[in-house]
Amino acid sequence: MPLSRLAVSLLVLVLAGCASAPLPRERIAEIVAAPDRSAADRSNDLRRKPVELLSFIGPRPGMTALDISAGGGYTTELLARAAGPAGRVYAQSPKPSPRLAERLKSPALANVVVVARPFDDPVPPQAADQALDLVTLMFNYHDLGHMGVDRARMNRAVYQALKPGGAYVIADHSGRPGTGISESNTLHRIEEAFLRREVEAAGFRLAAEGGFLRNPADPRDRETPQPPQPKDEFVLRFVKP
Repeated sequence: MPLSRLAVSLLVLVLAGCASAPLPRERIAEIVAAPDRSAADRSNDLRRKPVELLSFIGPRPGMTALDISAGGGYTTELLARAAGPAGRVYAQSPKPSPRLAERLKSPALANVVVVARPFDDPVPPQAADQALDLVTLMFNYHDLGHMGVDRARMNRAVYQALKPGGAYVIADHSGRPGTGISESNTLHRIEEAFLRREVEAAGFRLAAEGGFLRNPADPRDRETPQPPQPKDEFVLRFVKP
């Protein structure tokens, strides 16, 4: 018996919803374990914990994402693999890294678009006006302090580019209470509460805090803790209401 037009419409909506569901942890583990990922990235995994990070972010197949301060592309590649061929990931840096160019030779990154734009205006025109599902900024927000970046302008641009419900995920090295962003060029740290206030001032709401990179034993008074130990790092997921 042929399906009615209403039934077909409902089926399309159901299938679309299934296609856009966040990747399960098992699929994320498969992405991280992909045999064509580099040895350097696998070594970096020990510190960055990519399975936990991607599970916290909640990437979806077909998503459109922007990785601010993409650098050599470690996070960009993870997002690209998670987005799949139907998705797109913009990799932003004021001056793209040669390491990123080399990384883009991999077929797994065919959905990546390199974006050479300033930090305070990071969104390419084709991704502006509520076109993005996700924006990430990994361990470099603190650097924007000593670089003189207009962070309020950057956060407003991200807010404008995200779809309602879109996520802005920021990870950084934790500074001591009261230090704000004053130690960005010395200890390369930022006070978590300070960063949160800046991002929320753009209209974002804090949705979740990831504890998988925290280390309460880090005194946070040096760039590299002594005795040697993992740095205390925070991961925050903000959403656009």
